[in-house]
Amino acid sequence: MADTRTVTVTIRRRPSISDPQGATVARALRDLGHEVTDVRIDKTIELQVPDGDVETIRARVAEMCDRLLANPVMEDYEILVSS
Repeated sequence: MADTRTVTVTIRRRPSISDPQGATVARALRDLGHEVTDVRIDKTIELQVPDGDVETIRARVAEMCDRLLANPVMEDYEILVSS
């Protein structure tokens, strides 16, 4: 099996975009007696990719995010390539 690297992508809604799922969770937590002022729900995606140059991997994963994994109009993403 070829060497691989783990890449973790965290996708977040932009602060200016409402998060209905987060708002529902925040409301439910308050109903349960917990003190929360805001909840934002993010997505984390873990990929196994062939090993290589970190910048090349980052560029390829950014393309994946731009084309499929994230909505560039509503979301930002962060890419973490394991060492």
